[in-house]
Amino acid sequence: MNKIALKTSGGDAPGMNACVRAVVKTALNKDISVLGVEDGCQV
Repeated sequence: MNKIALKTSGGDAPGMNACVRAVVKTALNKDISVLGVEDGCQV
């Protein structure tokens, strides 16, 4: 299985865009599919 899901709590968080970008770029370089979870923490 070469797939991960990336979930954040949303809202403003300094540095989060850079973190998400780094995770996605690293995963894609290792042939791992990345799924974004929209509204993943919504109750």
